[in-house]
Amino acid sequence: MYTGKLISSDDHIFEPRDLWTSRAPRAQWADMPHVVQEPDGDWWVWKGHKMLSFGPGTQPGRRFENRDHVKLVDREERLLPGGYDPQQRIKDMEIEQMEAGIMYTTVAIALYHFASSDELTALLRPYNDWLADFCAVSPKKLRGICLLNSDDVPSAVKEMERCKKLGHVGALIATWPDDAHRFFRPEYDALWGAAQDLQMPLHMHLGGNRPGAGNELQTLKILTPAFRTNFDYWVRMSLADMTYAGVFERFPKLMVGSVEQEMAWIPHFLERMDFAYTQRSPNKGDYRFNEKMLPSDYFHRNCFASFQQDAIGIRLRDLIGVQCLLWGSDYPHIESTFPRSRQILGEILAGCTDEEKHAIVYGNAKRIYGL
Repeated sequence: MYTGKLISSDDHIFEPRDLWTSRAPRAQWADMPHVVQEPDGDWWVWKGHKMLSFGPGTQPGRRFENRDHVKLVDREERLLPGGYDPQQRIKDMEIEQMEAGIMYTTVAIALYHFASSDELTALLRPYNDWLADFCAVSPKKLRGICLLNSDDVPSAVKEMERCKKLGHVGALIATWPDDAHRFFRPEYDALWGAAQDLQMPLHMHLGGNRPGAGNELQTLKILTPAFRTNFDYWVRMSLADMTYAGVFERFPKLMVGSVEQEMAWIPHFLERMDFAYTQRSPNKGDYRFNEKMLPSDYFHRNCFASFQQDAIGIRLRDLIGVQCLLWGSDYPHIESTFPRSRQILGEILAGCTDEEKHAIVYGNAKRIYGL
């Protein structure tokens, strides 16, 4: 069992049912995300879209007991209180002696799949306000990641500046935008520059694709085993777009993270990027680095990956870069390591040195988020 200090770089809240309706006039409630009861369970609904049921927040640890009883659809009344009550969250953190947790959305990220750009901007702001209030109960333990509409760069920059003042320690952008908004485009430089200047790491979280990207989670039917196995495809495309466009050369202190997409894929990804850059003839207009660095060098300097339970990735840590690895429990979701995080970490980190263990589960997060 791991007994050292812990920071979870990927925890989640579960949005309360009145997050949006309480911040809008009653006449607009039907246009806000809200909860409805269905025969199979309770659902978050927005403009006819069933975004998410409550299963992801009702059963952490159940997979250790009986995986056959794990379900995506459930009732709101069964939510783990620590998902929405900051005082209860702190109590649950104390169970695992967690020093701090980085808080992500559960429901609001689904809006990335459905909302237009203007709608997304309007709906993310109240979420960011609520999360700031949640974290303010214990600002040293609860650290928020705000949500940005990266389609609209000027709006995203303004919202990131506002959220920095609210106390958020980083921002989430689309994991994969549609083809019209890919991250190699020069208009994103204002966003990259603002994130660098504000010291706000940017994050691409599992499930954060925009409409038309090819894998928006519009129904639970898409969550096949094959689909779940290949989630990391989209973050690889976005990171490659940024790297080959020279983003990390122009913004050397920008930090960008892959979250909840594990990490064993990274060594092959880095080798392929280096090979494509050095061994393939560049197309006309392709960016060439001014510095004598390879794509993998920029990853090792500017990128990080948050994982939960990737034993193979740990075995490949020298190729990934120990300084790039962060652990997260994914509380209170179905696949969370809670309440067995220390036991699981003791097993998968058994071959690491004490210095490596400290960096992966504590030191790297403390450095990247300035805790």
